[in-house]
Amino acid sequence: VLPQPLGAPDWSASIAWRYRKRSSGHGTLEPVRHVGAMRLADLKEIDPQKEKIERNTQQFVQGKPANNVLLTGARGTGKSSLIKACLNAYAAEGHVLFHVLSMPDYGKLSGRNRDEMIAGARVEVAPYKRDPSDFVLWKPSTGDQPGWESPWGFGRPGWHLECSAMSEQHLGASFDIHGGGVDLVFPHHENEIAQSRCAHPGASFANYWVHNGYLMSEGEKMSKSLGNFYTVSDLLDEFPGEALRLAILKTHYRQPLDFTKDGVREARQELNRFYRALGLRADALEDGEGPPDASYVIPADVVSALQDDLNTPLALAGIHAAADAVFAAETPGEVLRTTGALKAAGRLLGLLQSDPGVWFQGDGDAAIDALIAERLEARAAKDFERADQIRDDLAARGIVLEDGAGGTTWRREG
Repeated sequence: VLPQPLGAPDWSASIAWRYRKRSSGHGTLEPVRHVGAMRLADLKEIDPQKEKIERNTQQFVQGKPANNVLLTGARGTGKSSLIKACLNAYAAEGHVLFHVLSMPDYGKLSGRNRDEMIAGARVEVAPYKRDPSDFVLWKPSTGDQPGWESPWGFGRPGWHLECSAMSEQHLGASFDIHGGGVDLVFPHHENEIAQSRCAHPGASFANYWVHNGYLMSEGEKMSKSLGNFYTVSDLLDEFPGEALRLAILKTHYRQPLDFTKDGVREARQELNRFYRALGLRADALEDGEGPPDASYVIPADVVSALQDDLNTPLALAGIHAAADAVFAAETPGEVLRTTGALKAAGRLLGLLQSDPGVWFQGDGDAAIDALIAERLEARAAKDFERADQIRDDLAARGIVLEDGAGGTTWRREG
């Protein structure tokens, strides 16, 4: 039975609690109204963590556009979350815990039986638990840990509840797809299901679960303690965002992913080929314009691959086939049709969103243009040794020169 602070309604019914910050800077949880599920808190401020949260959020948001990741209108900011539990909870020694035995189908997602759940517990069983499989909804805070006053003392929500709170706030009690790492199936996702469904009887919570495989770095398990991880901002100093995106898409999401810089370099070379194919489009345009990209049909093999459990490796094979069709095209009309299909397929995967000229040359390079001009002068003067030296020096820097009827063009291949 949950405690009954003075003035609080009868705890035999569930009740909503809302966090309100006082002028002193501290806050309290106070009853708001009776509801079908007990609202432990409506957190309005997390002052000790605010600066760190805002800094990490900003870094995450800044990296999205470069990787062609669409920004959502709603995202957790650390300032507001609604935390829910239900009558399957009990209080003990400043904690509020979910009683797992009160939910008959707990463990359905992972397929684990009770013995496996207990054996897989991360920590030693606390003496205040009614059952070893019970998990924390609310726990005490000490020292400089973030926390709020509550009927159970100064504390904070358990990490499982934080995720249920955010999904409910932005997606509702039931939604379509829930993602996460395969290592989170148990206990985290099982606990999310339990607390969310008990808070909303009759709701499904997530209709589909999409679990990605383990992430490795350069052949080793990625670990903060080992320091063998990369940040997106650091990688973007070395590679274009689309190369990072393609390197990840080449592995099916349910399979382990070994992220390596060599893999990103390989992905960049594949993108170079795609962009060279798209570059043929300009030569095929007679009036400087062609049909809008949206008018082209995405190749059926790309769509069917993605409809089969998001099979991105197979979809990318379809994009390679689309590029092959561009290089095999024999008429301007075929070039326009095949490049349009290639770009449409790339757009579906967040790829090929740049102009070919920008992809290969960026904003241009005056120094490279000057060397090309010097090389042309050397060739005109029959100083072929100097002309070849310039070409070789640029090639060593990943700059490829192409001589054509319209002059010399260049692109980056590194």
